[in-house]
Amino acid sequence: MKNPLSWFTPTRSNTPSNGVPEQKSAGLQSLFAMSGTSHARWTQADYSSLARRGFMGNPIVYRCVRLISETVAAVPLLTYEGVRECDDHPVLDLLMRPNSRQSGKEFMEALIGHLLVSGNAYIERVRVNDTAKELHLLRPDRVKVLADKSGWVHGFEYMTGNSKKRHHVSEIGTCDVTHLTLFHPLDDHYGFAPLQAALMALDVHNAANQWNKSLLDNSARPSGALVYSSNVSNHLSQEQFSRLKDELEEGYAGPNRAGRPLLLEGGLDWKAMGHSPRDMDFVEARNGSARDIALAFGVPPMLLGIPGDNTYSNYQEANRAFARQTLLPMINRTLDNLNHWFQNEFETPIRIAVDEDRVEGLSSEREVVWNRLNAADFLSDDEKREALGYSPNDTGTNAQ
Repeated sequence: MKNPLSWFTPTRSNTPSNGVPEQKSAGLQSLFAMSGTSHARWTQADYSSLARRGFMGNPIVYRCVRLISETVAAVPLLTYEGVRECDDHPVLDLLMRPNSRQSGKEFMEALIGHLLVSGNAYIERVRVNDTAKELHLLRPDRVKVLADKSGWVHGFEYMTGNSKKRHHVSEIGTCDVTHLTLFHPLDDHYGFAPLQAALMALDVHNAANQWNKSLLDNSARPSGALVYSSNVSNHLSQEQFSRLKDELEEGYAGPNRAGRPLLLEGGLDWKAMGHSPRDMDFVEARNGSARDIALAFGVPPMLLGIPGDNTYSNYQEANRAFARQTLLPMINRTLDNLNHWFQNEFETPIRIAVDEDRVEGLSSEREVVWNRLNAADFLSDDEKREALGYSPNDTGTNAQ
């Protein structure tokens, strides 16, 4: 009963029934084993890991986020009070210079970047004499949504270092912090980032880059095997084995030592090991992962220079699809949130909208509409202007 596990362990003996001890035909020094993990290891889905492994460590993710955020920030905006367009309004000044550290474009780029990497974005409104004077972005991983037992949000908690600051939702539903999210099917309060959907493709793309870098560090070819002709009485000692390994790493590994002749002695023979063409097809694996990442962000691969994508016949069509299917939905949902947040800020309700006539990616669509209306002889000039979203000639102002 001292060792219950011994019941399940078969007894071993080096002495058979004839009384002669058994001997191995070769020493263990000539045995090499290779093993791998039994399952894949994936990047965690927290904000810090996604930012480091994705935006900061992968060129495709970096370019997708920059392309979307910079293009959204460059989209011209219009402000309306009711149906009247305003050329000058305090909200335009606030969006043009939200705070002393950021310009309007920098602020919008960071806002969209938070949404794409985290799925969440938080804006804090700073008031002076009960008037909004500045807007500041809060880093998503530092903000916690406060909800009651019923799941209703009643505030936000911002944590930095050892300090905490809470912003509560008033009885009429207003708060100095607004929360922008992307749809999450399994979470009521936090958004789902496009980068999370492309997490497997991200890890495959990063692993392919690391693998290729390792091949370059090892003379851009796989290693071979040193075969030692040994028997029971003659094999490499542990000291000889360690010395041989060190000499190979110091004298023949690395791109600067590629092509050096290998001097072998003492019964050593070199057997080169090669990869099959299928195993060496890393380029297609990288391009496939890059296309999956671009698909998750809604960026046509053609705009990223990824080869092998013939979906779009030309760059103009790719830009139009990018503007219509990715940029406009992103900027419109952002402006809808800001419109709702600012509705009690000014005496007259305001509405911020995109000036689609000045979006370069949609110029071909607008040209088709203008040519069609220009050829419609049965419409008056005022009816044509109304179809395009303009007011009649007698007012001289735009209305939409």
